[in-house]
Amino acid sequence: MIAADLPAGICWVLQEDPELAEDVAPEHRARALEALVAREVRIPNGLWNRRDIEIDGGIGLLVLEGVLLHRVGLGERFGVELIGSGDVLRRPHPGPDGSPLPLTQSWTILQATRIAVLDGRFTRQLVGFPEVAGRLFSRSVARSRQLAVNMAIVQQARVDARLHLLLWHLAGRWGRVRADGVLVPLRLTHAVLADLVAARRPTVTTALSQLRAQGLVRSVQDGWLLSGEAPGQPPGAPAAPPAARRDREP
Repeated sequence: MIAADLPAGICWVLQEDPELAEDVAPEHRARALEALVAREVRIPNGLWNRRDIEIDGGIGLLVLEGVLLHRVGLGERFGVELIGSGDVLRRPHPGPDGSPLPLTQSWTILQATRIAVLDGRFTRQLVGFPEVAGRLFSRSVARSRQLAVNMAIVQQARVDARLHLLLWHLAGRWGRVRADGVLVPLRLTHAVLADLVAARRPTVTTALSQLRAQGLVRSVQDGWLLSGEAPGQPPGAPAAPPAARRDREP
């Protein structure tokens, strides 16, 4: 069931996300592209209640396009996760999430988002294409690894180092190489960056000014432009490649 105020339709999942079909045998791939159909939901910018999308069994939600911010809070502190196309969100559970702690969570749509609903009907379609299920599981594992990297970044003592590491980390997924550097095409405000690096917004603004003065990072119309090498890379190392999973903007 989908909330009445969310535009809905259908989508061909493997045509939207061809990487999911890469393990399917070539002689079966065309059939898989046509067979795996799911409901599609479009979500505008702003706060989002995930329970607006009810899923009757199945895997969860596959982000086809857009950028989301997931915030998990404990008291006055919280952790933040940036989610984009290709990420898999497990279906909401009606009970507690397994932690005895009084956790809160919220979702914010930073860029208008399209989501494929991988419900029970979709899961039954996967019976003939188990390779796709394996790819979806790999996406969940990859998301866990991204969270581990984020945790390592926020442990750095200096906020300017955290920001520099974070933006290069994001470049590994979303970045596009240009003649003047590597573009991270995400319009992340200072407030959002502050959430991502566990710092206060004024501190982030000061740190970004320091990085700009060093010629390492600057804000451009399409997002953030990185110059030089990624932190820890030897001089002359190649620039970060474009997003490894898909060659399109979020």
